[in-house]
Amino acid sequence: MAPTNQAAWLTKAGTPLEVSDAPLPTAGPGELVVKNAAVAINPLDCHMQDHGVFVQQWPSVFGCDVAGEVYEAGEGVQSFKKGDRVIGHAINLVSGRPQDGAYALYTVIPANKAAILPDTISFTDGVVVPFALEAAVCALSLKVPGVAMPGVATPALALPYPSLEDVPASGKTLVIYGGSSAVGSMTTQIATATGINVISVAGKHNFDFSKRCGATQVFDHKDPLVVEKVIEAVGISEFIGIFDVVATPETYAHDLAIFAKLGGGHLASVHPPPPDLPANVTGGMIFAVNDIATPVWEEYVTPALKAGKLQCLPPPTVVGKGLEHINEALKKCKAGLKNTVEEVRPVMPPLSAVEKQRPQISGIFTPYNYRPNTPPYTSSWLWSKYAEFNLKHFDCQRLMFVSF
Repeated sequence: MAPTNQAAWLTKAGTPLEVSDAPLPTAGPGELVVKNAAVAINPLDCHMQDHGVFVQQWPSVFGCDVAGEVYEAGEGVQSFKKGDRVIGHAINLVSGRPQDGAYALYTVIPANKAAILPDTISFTDGVVVPFALEAAVCALSLKVPGVAMPGVATPALALPYPSLEDVPASGKTLVIYGGSSAVGSMTTQIATATGINVISVAGKHNFDFSKRCGATQVFDHKDPLVVEKVIEAVGISEFIGIFDVVATPETYAHDLAIFAKLGGGHLASVHPPPPDLPANVTGGMIFAVNDIATPVWEEYVTPALKAGKLQCLPPPTVVGKGLEHINEALKKCKAGLKNTVEEVRPVMPPLSAVEKQRPQISGIFTPYNYRPNTPPYTSSWLWSKYAEFNLKHFDCQRLMFVSF
């Protein structure tokens, strides 16, 4: 007998998610169906709930990070089988399909965005990896600019993939603003595994954590001399640029001051970069769903986790067990509690009249580019929604988790 699936549905922007039945998904070619054991909450999820940002189909099931067991492997999938412990990146953000959202008991993910999770690592630890990993690789390794959203390019730093071997120092330096966040700490790990020297800007209380991730020097974002200290720390090394994981007017002002002294470079950010960048600064906004990360998923993640070269950081905090705790996790994410996880158990509330009429889910996969059905949000509108939130959450870009 087939299992019963449930999901946390967003029926309207600005409303709580509603837990109810969902169709049990099937794995298409190159896909996995994962029976989720833990899912992670990202700040982007808060914006999707509050404003419907990037929602393509109502009602919607979103969420990016899953950890669990393979329930079904689709045609052509050879690296995974039923029962394998995996982590993976759910891509509802680009596909728009509810079955591709993490906030469900069963989720469809691309097999090339999944990796075997070693038995020594718990699901709640492993689930911190997927979205942050793909964001880091997109920030560092794209060779040709793509499109993050209309009028906003992706960065193209063209840095090498991380290596399982110890690599010599490259003599190149990257500054990560928000280095103790989930994406910042993951990018620090990935960059240092390529031989890049990382200078981190973080909260003073996270200095040791940033160094644990591989940063050679860390500076307090509240220090009035932070710009001068970063410039001095770069020294005579080859300055690549800045990955701004906070991306607010305040941090962009610091970025531009650093570029002015160091002769320009690349600015990668999680939001649209400021307009009218100097000619010697190439700016881009990452979009953390891209096949550039496929070799890292397939060849690096599992052996790096086994060897301890890739760490599941920041450590998660479990909000609760069950889909019904995702609303609580989203609230705590907005409030600023760090690194929260939620474990999920099925609940069986009575179906409302609307839910009883919900159609079966079907959809066509959308390529990894700008989503044509997404409402025409402007970069300035998105920035205005993100900026205040991210400044408040300077050191906690990955906040909450739920386990199943």
